[in-house]
Amino acid sequence: MSTRFITVLHKLRELSGISEVIYSIIAMLLALLIGAILIWVSGYDVVKAYSSFFHGAFGNVYNLSQSLLKTIPLMFTGLAVAIGFQSGLFNIGGEGQLYWGAFASAVTALTFAQLPGVFLLPISLLAGTLAGGIWGAIPGYLKAKTGAHEVVTTIMLNYIGILATTLVLKAYFKEPGYVDQTPMIPQSARFPELIPYTKLTAAIFVGIGVILLFDLMFKNTSLGYDLQAVGQNPGAAEYAGIPVKRYLVISMALSGAAAGLAGSTMVMGVLNRFITNFSPGYGFTGIAVAVLGRNKPWGVFFAALLFGALEAGGMAMQLFAKIPMDLMTIVQGLVILFIAAPALIRLILKPAGQS
Repeated sequence: MSTRFITVLHKLRELSGISEVIYSIIAMLLALLIGAILIWVSGYDVVKAYSSFFHGAFGNVYNLSQSLLKTIPLMFTGLAVAIGFQSGLFNIGGEGQLYWGAFASAVTALTFAQLPGVFLLPISLLAGTLAGGIWGAIPGYLKAKTGAHEVVTTIMLNYIGILATTLVLKAYFKEPGYVDQTPMIPQSARFPELIPYTKLTAAIFVGIGVILLFDLMFKNTSLGYDLQAVGQNPGAAEYAGIPVKRYLVISMALSGAAAGLAGSTMVMGVLNRFITNFSPGYGFTGIAVAVLGRNKPWGVFFAALLFGALEAGGMAMQLFAKIPMDLMTIVQGLVILFIAAPALIRLILKPAGQS
């Protein structure tokens, strides 16, 4: 019976050309089914677990806002990795770029606190974007000039960026007290809250706008074409007259700018100040988001939404269904694994006996 069902799915896919979206939905359902079996075998109530999960992610306005709130930084860090991938570069330095973006936005907002919000907010956001872009351009320059692999240099620059922002904060900008943090930034430098008491701010519209901008760039501009040409075949791109080394630096600068925006939106929308070690690993999670989104801007957007919902729903599942954190993480990991590994799903959908 199961073999016949799998064969039908395979034929359906061949005949109707199921899109990647439908394919991802099938993968998600299979992952949730396996997760349900694990929850049941572990002795927990599957219905209560999944009802808690979906309620925690989408059950009411507040819960939905929390899913969206957790989506915002991942949109930027996922986009940062995707931009690098488009040019054949693996930017693992999103964490360091994020910290410089957050720090620059906080310091700019505090330094020019007397400016009206119509100027202060965009200037602070721009400062974070530039800081992340400059930090991202460094490994791009090293790659172009010396051939230093960007994986190694970006990993090292993560540590330098995080520790350097801490050092400068303690030396010049630390608020009196035991916590290493700046004073609160002015209200005029903060994104307006969309729903009271949720911390969901207009930063989400900035994220959508940036994703739209990069999508248009890759599809409709010579810059986007050249960046992708460098990523697909640098030798052919150079033969065609494209300055490959220059575009390596540009790609990493754009990637770093996107990661810097993640830090800026956290400071200006959630934390309202710079705090050391505030990131739970947004830069590294962005790698999974980019892979899940097939390194496409809108793919990153929907992948970030999924990650945000998984985190918000997982917390509710742990709190109300009493699912252990380890088991909850396994269920989340299954969803990510099945969607990110279409070859595995194709293997499952392959009819018995087909080579």
